[in-house]
Amino acid sequence: MKILLTGGTGVIGTGAIPAMLKAGHEIRLLSRHADRDVSRFPAGVESFTADLGEPGSLPQAVQGCEAIVHIAGIVEERPPEITFEKINVGGTRALCAAGEAAGRPYFLHVSSLGADRGESEYHRSKLRAEQIVQRYHGPWLILRPGAVYGPGDETISLLLKFIRHLPAVPIVDDGTQPFQPLWFEDFGAVLAEAVTRRELAGQILEVAGPDITSTVDVLDRLARITDRNPPRLPVPTWLAQVGASSAESAGGFGEKLLRQLGLSAPINSAKLQMLLEGSVLGNPQSNALISAFTVAPTPLQDGLEQLADQLPERPPGEGVGAVERSVYFAEIEPTTLSPAELLSLVLERITEVMPLEFAAEPGAPTRAELGVTMTGAIPGRGHFQVRLDERTETRATFVTIEGHPLAGVLTFSTDATPRGVRFAIELVAQSANVADWLAMRTFGRAMQSSNWRAVVRRVIALSGGEAPQGVQKQHETLSEEDVTALTGRVRELVARREREETEQEIGSAPDH
Repeated sequence: MKILLTGGTGVIGTGAIPAMLKAGHEIRLLSRHADRDVSRFPAGVESFTADLGEPGSLPQAVQGCEAIVHIAGIVEERPPEITFEKINVGGTRALCAAGEAAGRPYFLHVSSLGADRGESEYHRSKLRAEQIVQRYHGPWLILRPGAVYGPGDETISLLLKFIRHLPAVPIVDDGTQPFQPLWFEDFGAVLAEAVTRRELAGQILEVAGPDITSTVDVLDRLARITDRNPPRLPVPTWLAQVGASSAESAGGFGEKLLRQLGLSAPINSAKLQMLLEGSVLGNPQSNALISAFTVAPTPLQDGLEQLADQLPERPPGEGVGAVERSVYFAEIEPTTLSPAELLSLVLERITEVMPLEFAAEPGAPTRAELGVTMTGAIPGRGHFQVRLDERTETRATFVTIEGHPLAGVLTFSTDATPRGVRFAIELVAQSANVADWLAMRTFGRAMQSSNWRAVVRRVIALSGGEAPQGVQKQHETLSEEDVTALTGRVRELVARREREETEQEIGSAPDH
């Protein structure tokens, strides 16, 4: 079956597309940057560049598809361009009209648990979108998922970053407001099954995870997973409301300023309202995850343990300040190791080579392998992560993960020289936010240089050779053009690694 899918690059889409491919479906991914977005998926996903806000090309996008899966939506406004009315309501209206003009395929709409009773502007927009879908002149199905969590979601992933990086974690009141999160792969499996279940048409089904939890419960669980438990900082509801309103005032000026500083408000008015209302099933027996579909639910604890190593990368170009390139290297001679053997040895013994604790959480890997996420600790800054996104015989490229003090890429490389091996560490990065920028400008830069020189010296010792010229350094600031090109290359590395992992998961042969 060919399926037109919107919202394919978000958390829900990241779970849905592999599940649909595994079920044998073909996907037409509709987005504003579709050609770039499909690069992270294997064969079976084609691109269609379009904007839901410009409906003229949408009937062509629907043509030849047997189902439409409409995931795209926002939980945070950035007026005047991005609003609930334009995206959640207007986008749904445009896509329904396109479906009616192109054969009326089965229309699956992803709404939100609580859309029928929530008072937030977000929930009101989702309810208006549901009403549009119910007037669709063709078969339709509305799914109301609970808070879907997975790599980069805006609730549990945010709490994970708080636990790892903040000296204290803010919570609203006592943090016991209930919600019922749903693992992204479980909901992806629901969507893959739902497109074939025409007998469910005309219904509104609520889908949630198996566990009812709260902010404090999730924080307690994450503290055990990460072995880091900063104190909680209760924030009264009224103060949280004032903070959210201030950030959104003056046309969202506060939010724009925070984004320019590499920061984001921990909560907005819509999210706060949803938190206070609670997001749980009104009737536990009505959970369609179990009653209507054949998906085995993922327990919350299992999902959190998987999430701990799945947060998204943050490449250079997505931080604050200049992007700087530093190379630390040494000409090692003599050594019996080939360049490939030396790099393999470094990656196998990475925790010995790195100057900081580099397996900082229980069960963290101690060897660097392709796709593996390494977790380290910086005194006074908390835990950080990098992921090995590229591995060749003589090159290993790590990309920083969201929450790292840098937005950057780190490369270990080895090359043959007439007398031995050249080992180099290349760091291309910028500060992740203004606080880290200030830290780098005061003491961070000197500490960073000292640490990387120490790493090169440890590699020299590991090689069994010497470096007569010592550890050398090169440094430069990249131009905007160079940063743009580098960001594109890093995204390609990440997309290739994700694509290959999905191919392995679904059992398909590479076709890119």
